[in-house]
Amino acid sequence: MVTYIFILLATLAIASALATIMSKSTVNSALFLVLNMVALAGVYLLLKAQFLAVVQILVYAGAIMVLFLFVIMLLNVEDEQSVFSKFTFKYAFGVFLGVIVAAQILYAVASYTDILPDISGEMVYVGTVEAIGTTMFTEYLFPFEVTAILLTVAVVGALFIAQRKPNSQN
Repeated sequence: MVTYIFILLATLAIASALATIMSKSTVNSALFLVLNMVALAGVYLLLKAQFLAVVQILVYAGAIMVLFLFVIMLLNVEDEQSVFSKFTFKYAFGVFLGVIVAAQILYAVASYTDILPDISGEMVYVGTVEAIGTTMFTEYLFPFEVTAILLTVAVVGALFIAQRKPNSQN
């Protein structure tokens, strides 16, 4: 059952990524990108990485995509011609079914030849908040602090740039 859910989520992620690239509307492209991020969060859940799945939804699909949509609507970008102007739903559905069939064949071959790795019992602990926090604040404390300082400097710099008034030339 998990395998079929993975195949469904992977196919959804690939299809939404292709739709992001091929969509004529920039707003639709951004919404397809949100769908891609939700599918990736589902894959993270299948890998028992609960924290990454929640962060994927909250930070990427939530906050960052709201900013992308805001900028897209603020700029009022006109519709451009798509690279795939003759691309129809019939072709998209055919590619979608082809990817599903190819994924099932590859999985069957990999299962038969024992290429797929066995998942250890320790994997249940790896994706939890406790495991990520322990690793982040022990092994990667210095890069974490440097990143925090860089982000703080970037926010302060953005505030200075936003509050600076242009000099009016008479």
